[in-house]
Amino acid sequence: MSRNFELLQKLGKEQELLGSTPVESRPPMAGEGAAPALAVPPGNTKPELQEITGLVQQVFLTPSSDVPRTVLFAGIEPGTGVTWVTARVAESLSGRVAASVCVVDGNLQSPSLHQQFEADNQVGLADALVNPNPVRSFARQLSPANLWLITAGKLNENQQGLLTSDRMRLRIQELRSEFDFILFDAPSLGKSNAAVGLGAFCDGVVLVLKANASRRESATQAVEDFQRANAKVLGAVLNQRTYPIPNKLYNKL
Repeated sequence: MSRNFELLQKLGKEQELLGSTPVESRPPMAGEGAAPALAVPPGNTKPELQEITGLVQQVFLTPSSDVPRTVLFAGIEPGTGVTWVTARVAESLSGRVAASVCVVDGNLQSPSLHQQFEADNQVGLADALVNPNPVRSFARQLSPANLWLITAGKLNENQQGLLTSDRMRLRIQELRSEFDFILFDAPSLGKSNAAVGLGAFCDGVVLVLKANASRRESATQAVEDFQRANAKVLGAVLNQRTYPIPNKLYNKL
């Protein structure tokens, strides 16, 4: 696994890695043991396959009895690249397992996940939340054949609170009965609290931070918000970094 895509396994490294206010590592998890932080290469350059699979391995394919099946990816502000990260993780996971993987656009107000897969956004999650049809009827099969996509669909003003509704919780339960892994692309926390409520319905949350832009205070607040909602924060992805993590940090891992 590439070093600029490493998952830091111990707390206490963020002070050395940060050195300043912008967040470039996993924020402290109050009252928790260590959780990983992931660094993604700069800009929109597609990482090497081994780098993406490293994240997939450590989040979804660890030899554990409580591997998360439903995971929310959320940015702490717009522009962190959370949609891109979610799509690439879904592609990599589906390519490594025979199990079914469904990636869902939970950003109903500003949907873009469909663009990552060159799909239209005519019918999707918003429709599933007001329509009694089986949730699988809103999913489309992609390639590989075990990868499925539920786009955001068309949102109207009366559906603003549906992401955190009991209907959403029931739909997630239904998704779990239909697919082995479900990955949600969530709206940024800077725009709404919907991600926090949606994260409480999932097995875990991965925060997506932007190098040299995401603030330490905002990341810490995001972790606290999720924890108050009883959502488990699995770690943080560092996206769009412009330099590798110093070698001295890896020597301490």
